[in-house]
Amino acid sequence: MTEASSSSGRLRAVLGLVALGATAWFLSAVFDDGSQEVAAARTFTSSSQCKECHAEAFAEWEGSQHSVSWTNPAVRFLSNDFANQDCIDCHAPRPVFVTGMGNRVLPRQERRVEGVDCIACHQLPEEDGGGMAGTDTFANSPCRATAKIELQRVDFCAGCHNQHKTVDQWRDSEWPEKGEDCLSCHMPHRGGDPNAGRDHSFLGGLHMPTLRSAVELRGQIVGGAYQVEVENNGAGHAFPTDERSRAADLFWRVEGSDGWTHLYRIRDPYRHETDIPSTLVHSGETLSLEVPDVPAGAAIEVALFYKRSPYWEDPAAPDPDREATLVHTLMLRP
Repeated sequence: MTEASSSSGRLRAVLGLVALGATAWFLSAVFDDGSQEVAAARTFTSSSQCKECHAEAFAEWEGSQHSVSWTNPAVRFLSNDFANQDCIDCHAPRPVFVTGMGNRVLPRQERRVEGVDCIACHQLPEEDGGGMAGTDTFANSPCRATAKIELQRVDFCAGCHNQHKTVDQWRDSEWPEKGEDCLSCHMPHRGGDPNAGRDHSFLGGLHMPTLRSAVELRGQIVGGAYQVEVENNGAGHAFPTDERSRAADLFWRVEGSDGWTHLYRIRDPYRHETDIPSTLVHSGETLSLEVPDVPAGAAIEVALFYKRSPYWEDPAAPDPDREATLVHTLMLRP
């Protein structure tokens, strides 16, 4: 190395690990005098641009229900292909920081195919300097990351997820006193390590460990009566919650038989279904039922199914094995 190049300062590339809501890498330049080259600010027009620095978080999001909130065939069907325009707000929202913490989100016109994307959660308004919100501030990064504690608050999720009172259900439960909130279950630290960033898969009803941990199914035979209980002892909200399209159903059958007999439906109806009561099992509550018309001395199987669409193909003959997800099952034998 020449003396001239030494006196002018040697440029060395430093690949640094950055915690920006999730673990990410970006390339910066640091000179001998400690000064740092500022990366050019970028204008983000698609969440695909985030993949360059945040590959792990992007891959998790890409496999989540947030990424397909606009394209999911079930969503298209239940929203009448979004002719029900109320659904657009939450399935293709403008950035939460733009519409305001705790406010209902508003629909955007562009890149709706990306659903609930990185930009929707992280982009800051221009009047605040633009850039992206994260868990730390990195003013020299291309996205001009700024630490925002709001990302960790339940009100951040409420803009979409309190439309059906999920956040209110959490507030009315014992979970706030335990220090457990939305992120505890739906965005846990990767591998349980607080330094590894949060999982952006948004674990929920399609993640079986999360689904099964929400409730417990119990049963017993007392005086010849077959009794069943469903206790919501693991969900920080009602079971099921959020979308009226969610439902849970109890079925039973005599051991060795093929067909199921419907016992009970757990669901919050749409507002136009005025003849259907809300039967949600709220956090900390236990639903107790008796199974009727069991043949004397029979052993029966009881099963709890979870359904992401409320309607059966044939309401007179529902097929939970094909149309729903088995959550828990138990046997009751005299």
